[in-house]
Amino acid sequence: MMSVLLSLLLTLRGSARSRGTPQLEVLALRHQLQVLQRTRPRRLQLAKADRWLWVWLSRIWAGWRTALVIVKPETVIAWHRRGFRLFWTWKSRRRTGRPTVPRHVRALIRTMSEANPLWGAPRIHGELLKLGIEVGQASVAKYMVRRQQPPSQTWRSFLRNHMSQMMAADFFVVPTAT
Repeated sequence: MMSVLLSLLLTLRGSARSRGTPQLEVLALRHQLQVLQRTRPRRLQLAKADRWLWVWLSRIWAGWRTALVIVKPETVIAWHRRGFRLFWTWKSRRRTGRPTVPRHVRALIRTMSEANPLWGAPRIHGELLKLGIEVGQASVAKYMVRRQQPPSQTWRSFLRNHMSQMMAADFFVVPTAT
């Protein structure tokens, strides 16, 4: 199916280069007239479809620069480059970062950390490796259950609680001649 579509596109491209050149020129000129009539009293405004048409024409027709009047050829090339950049940004968007840990492995990590409160991330990581589950130790630590510990006392409450047992002494000695 894909090869049929590719051969059809190549055939259209070949016919457009040989016999279709006058038709492409008529298409380009009529399009420019339509854009100018559409935006006559105001500043020239091109839609995305207009830009796509000119980028497409620049790819399949060698004489597109001679028929272009409303914008500079460098502008069309810049549109094509911007579209190419956006395409590759879109294509490479999901390949960054660490792969996600499957949901059942996350549930297993939580279950193991709840059942064994004294086990840390290295121990759970080792047990998962014994089960044949390849996951990083940092990921294990990330998905472990956090224990709610009471907050530690402040410095002021520590001093108030231990005031009766504290003693201050100065052991600074200065030797003198007398």
